[in-house]
Amino acid sequence: MTIPGREQVRGAVLRFIEQPGARLLHALKLTPNSITLLGFAVCVVSAYLVASDLMLVGGVVFLLGGALDLFDGALARLTGKVTPFGALLDSVFDRLGEAALFLGLAVYAMRTDFEEGELVSFIAMRPVYPGGELVLFIIVLLLALIFSQGVSYLRARGEGLGVSIRSGLMTRPERVVLLGVGLIIGQIFWVLLIIAIISCFTLFQRMFTIRGKLDQGG
Repeated sequence: MTIPGREQVRGAVLRFIEQPGARLLHALKLTPNSITLLGFAVCVVSAYLVASDLMLVGGVVFLLGGALDLFDGALARLTGKVTPFGALLDSVFDRLGEAALFLGLAVYAMRTDFEEGELVSFIAMRPVYPGGELVLFIIVLLLALIFSQGVSYLRARGEGLGVSIRSGLMTRPERVVLLGVGLIIGQIFWVLLIIAIISCFTLFQRMFTIRGKLDQGG
């Protein structure tokens, strides 16, 4: 199960954004690996901004870092520099960049005095002990991190078993967009909750898809 129209959007992004952007970066003498590292650095800056309670700016910067991830692979294909190490570097620093934002959110939460009922006022939930709102935020944050990283791990593990899988309702592009938008509009708690729930579903979706393909011989 995937989001309807994802492949059409992906094709349009490739044609009108990735390829022109890759040609521009090539003209600037940048390499695919340098783009990967630059994207990670931008995500770290975003995490610092978020930790400093500059949510809107942090969200914009995080989306910029996510956008840079579009170009390293496109630049590698354009220049004929597609290498196993480049793919490994991209995968590792994609995960680290995303984790950096979650760390920034954790720091933000620990530095913020949530008012009673601030996070979940619409269902009138009241903390039953001091710091209840903070604990709730951290739990949702960790669940979003664990399940989203699990989704990415299953793709890598499946490929290690000879099964290529990219499907799922909550893959990295969706997470990046949701996190950036959630920061910009000031609704990051609810975005994290959505990511946690749908990533959990996607994790098991991918697990059983991989099992089915393995049972069919890949």
